[in-house]
Amino acid sequence: MFRIWAKVLKEEHIIKQTVYESEKKFTYSQFFKYLAEICDSLDIPTPVLLKSHVFNYAKFNHVIFRPADFMESISFSKLVLENIL
Repeated sequence: MFRIWAKVLKEEHIIKQTVYESEKKFTYSQFFKYLAEICDSLDIPTPVLLKSHVFNYAKFNHVIFRPADFMESISFSKLVLENIL
């Protein structure tokens, strides 16, 4: 089981948040699937997932998606995903 806390921030204030939970074992090969499901639940566009994003999540237990990571224009400053240990 794993949990990911997703926060949408605008000017360092949380405007939306959710906790993604799964009973399955976490795998990095499925990270885009988790990201897409989180973004669907928050009703925001899904950002482009780069290898550096996955490495940051693996090394630091969190990853930050900035406006440049989205193909569509967004109305927030960043999307932060944190691993809940």
